[in-house]
Amino acid sequence: MKQKKAWAIVKEVIEEADIVVEVVDARDPIGTRNRKLERMVLESGKRLLIVMNKADLVPKEWAEEYKRRSELPVVFISARERKGTGILRRELKKLAREIGKEKVKVALIGYPNVGKSTIINVLKGKHAVGTAPIPGYTKGKQLIRLTRRLWLLDTPGVVPIDDFDELVIKGGFPADKIEEPVKPALKLISRILETRKEAITEKFGIKEFESEEEILRKIGERRGLIKAGGEVDLEETARWFLREWQTGRFTLFSTDERKEEEYVEDFDDILNRIAELELTEPRVILWKFGRELEEKLGPKKRFGAVNVGNFMVAIATGFKKCPNALKFVERITGKYVIAAECFGKKWKGIVAVLE
Repeated sequence: MKQKKAWAIVKEVIEEADIVVEVVDARDPIGTRNRKLERMVLESGKRLLIVMNKADLVPKEWAEEYKRRSELPVVFISARERKGTGILRRELKKLAREIGKEKVKVALIGYPNVGKSTIINVLKGKHAVGTAPIPGYTKGKQLIRLTRRLWLLDTPGVVPIDDFDELVIKGGFPADKIEEPVKPALKLISRILETRKEAITEKFGIKEFESEEEILRKIGERRGLIKAGGEVDLEETARWFLREWQTGRFTLFSTDERKEEEYVEDFDDILNRIAELELTEPRVILWKFGRELEEKLGPKKRFGAVNVGNFMVAIATGFKKCPNALKFVERITGKYVIAAECFGKKWKGIVAVLE
């Protein structure tokens, strides 16, 4: 029922708009593009623009090649860094001129956590000079005027995640709690091979393989995840692999900065309890676990992260200044800190919530 209702809302947004912007995470375009959504937009006769957000986290050459090969118009931006947003505005104005209506309405649609709301806020900014209610549209929704002709729906459409494997891959279900992790892990490996197979070699040193399962077995061998009898523990390997992906320690594109980071993976017990209690407020987490966390303070960098609902909670210690800890957490996870609390004296740590 929830899926049906969610798609009904997406359909409503498409019907209201003249231009639909599908917001995609540039680090995982196959995983965060939705072909069903794209078919719905094109069949409705509306204009479709693909916006690859978080483009500061992928190589420029790869982005240019992806854009060149795309059958649909693509714009790469980093809404958080305010990069490429001018190009996005120009593309929207161009499409609006081609449509030719006096009032051209733009809607942003995409999966959770791809940055839709951030892009809306960036587009609104100082350029939003007025609002107007939408007749017949969902109560409380408004249009934000961007230019004389261009108007923006102030609320994004959220594409529902249709199956459990996708939910896992997109970080919506903790890897450690998956009863049957092999299937989503193999699906993720297949997706990586289709998008950028070099990532497997760069991360795991695996150059030759005949199947996704062989890759998973080789990863288990390299991690020493072996059962009694000498066989690779495929389930534990799959959980580890999915956890690396969910927490951002493994992405399609590694950076020199990330390769040079040295830290100890820690805080599993605390993070599991945070996930069970569904805590996403740094102050509350410190109030509950502050004494345990202070025992981990020292010169050695320690890091751990867990997904809680639509957010990620990360803990890092081993810093002399809290701003350095914040930058470290964002580098390691490839995500953005939206709330954080610092703790400690000589050596400091942070509890951060990221999206």
